[in-house]
Amino acid sequence: MKIINDIRALDVGEVIEKADLREYTTYKAGGTALGIVFPKDVEGLIILLKYLREKKVKHKILGRGSNLIFGDEDYKGILIKLDALDSLEVKGNEIQVGAGYPLIKLATRLSRLGYTGLEFATGIPGTVGGAIYMNAGAYKSDMGYIVKSVKVLTPRYRVVEMNNYDMHFHYRSSFLQQNPDYVCLEATLILKKGNPEEIMQLIEDRKKRRLETQPLEYPSAGSVFRNPEGDYAGRLIEEIGYKGYTIGDACVSTKHANFIINLGNAKGNDIKRLILEIQKKVKEQYGIELKIEQEFVE
Repeated sequence: MKIINDIRALDVGEVIEKADLREYTTYKAGGTALGIVFPKDVEGLIILLKYLREKKVKHKILGRGSNLIFGDEDYKGILIKLDALDSLEVKGNEIQVGAGYPLIKLATRLSRLGYTGLEFATGIPGTVGGAIYMNAGAYKSDMGYIVKSVKVLTPRYRVVEMNNYDMHFHYRSSFLQQNPDYVCLEATLILKKGNPEEIMQLIEDRKKRRLETQPLEYPSAGSVFRNPEGDYAGRLIEEIGYKGYTIGDACVSTKHANFIINLGNAKGNDIKRLILEIQKKVKEQYGIELKIEQEFVE
């Protein structure tokens, strides 16, 4: 295929043609992408983006696929994975980390070193870049609390540093979501020193609780809906009788109703249908518009 051959000729990094999206999403669902490119450095990323934009080729940055739902049709575009941007440097309480660094690995590593503030992320399967894009969080904390600054690539291919205030961190939202032509390259985090034993005990306690209350034995993408103010999405889904409800192999978890799981061969379109059906039923019965945390990729 010409686009793939052109990208290979750019020599910007590894290229996988006709990539099976089930291998690149935590739902383990979706069709095939035209290609996935792994730029070897920022310069390679710039060359790639210039080509894709000039040729008007659809493209998207892909982290660990932990918040994305692809349909079963082929994704007629290029996905970009920044796995090579995985540098890590610890300078006192400041941590500089690349966008491609796995979030769970980072949180666990720093926690073991006695840094506190990132414990909430030890159960979030994404990359640093994806977590900043989503302002990922748990246990009443999120990335916005610990990010000092973010190095981004602008739509004009300049590398600039944005401070916390400029990132517009809000609940599961950030500047990057509103400005998708900006790309997170690196972040500087500020953490405090704590007691390593206490930090690891807290992480272990939370892990145990997650195993008891969340269907982690199945592919999923975590919580489907945000909790409406003063209520819980899981409770509302239970109340409309959808706990255990299935469309194909897409199933509302019987352990936690705000999780949709893949029982084995769920289709991306089935997951999407189930999410939209739940949203509609809750709106009809309670007048509450549940906000979807996950992203449908067309």
